[in-house]
Amino acid sequence: MLIEGSISVKAALAGGRRSVEKVLAARERQDRNTRYILRLAAEKQVPVERLPADEIASLASGRTHGGILAEAGPRQYDPLDSALAAADPFLVLLEGVEDPYNLGYIIRTLYASGCSGLILPERDWSNSEPIILRSSAGASEYLPLILTAQPAMTVQDCRKAGLQAYAAMRREAVSYLEADYRSPILLAIGGEMRGLSRPVLEACQQNIYIPYANDFRNALNAAAAAAVLSYEVYRQRAAEK
Repeated sequence: MLIEGSISVKAALAGGRRSVEKVLAARERQDRNTRYILRLAAEKQVPVERLPADEIASLASGRTHGGILAEAGPRQYDPLDSALAAADPFLVLLEGVEDPYNLGYIIRTLYASGCSGLILPERDWSNSEPIILRSSAGASEYLPLILTAQPAMTVQDCRKAGLQAYAAMRREAVSYLEADYRSPILLAIGGEMRGLSRPVLEACQQNIYIPYANDFRNALNAAAAAAVLSYEVYRQRAAEK
C-alpha cells in the first residue's frame, strides 16, 4: 500500500506496527519535518528515494501528500493480552462503525484520551488503512488495535482480567457522570444505526448514557459518544493523580 503525507509516513515509521519498504520524498522538500522523516527512515534502515515533485504527485492518489509518500505493508494487529497488561487498562470495544473516516476520528480521540487499546469486530480493513491513517492523524499506528471474531466473549475475557465493563446504552442505565472509571475498565460503544449487539450488552455489567440538555431523542454518533465518554475517563483519572 502507498501511505501519503508526512504525518502518516512519520507514524508508520515510528509506530512499528507495519513494515515500511521505502520512503519517497520530493527533491524540493528541504524543510525540518522532511529532514526528520528522512533521519527516522535512516534509523529504521528504510531506503529513501528523492524524486521530482511532479513524479510524487503522479504516484499519489490525493492532493494532501505534501511531497512525502511511503511504500508499506499491512498493519499488524495486537493481541488482547498485551492491552490487558497495560498499567490500569482502559479499553474500548467498538461495534457497528464501518466508515473508515469515522473510525479514524474515533481512534484519534481515544489515543489522545489515554485509551490502552481498541477492540474491533474481525474484518479486513486493509483497503481502508490509508484513510484511517490520515483521518486519525497517525494515531492508528500508535493505539493498540485488537480484532475479535467474538466480541461478547472478548468482553467476558476482559471481565475475567478484572475490568469493569460499561455499555453505552440508555436502557436501564446510569448517567456516564455517575460511573467510576478510575479502576481498569472496558467501554463498549455502538454505531448510531445499530448500536451494540445483544450478546455484547448482556456481557457488560452496567449500562451508561449521556444526558442531554433538551428532549432530543436521537443518539449521538459514535465519534461524539467516544469523545464524551473517553474524556470523562481521562478527567477522573487525571483528578485522582
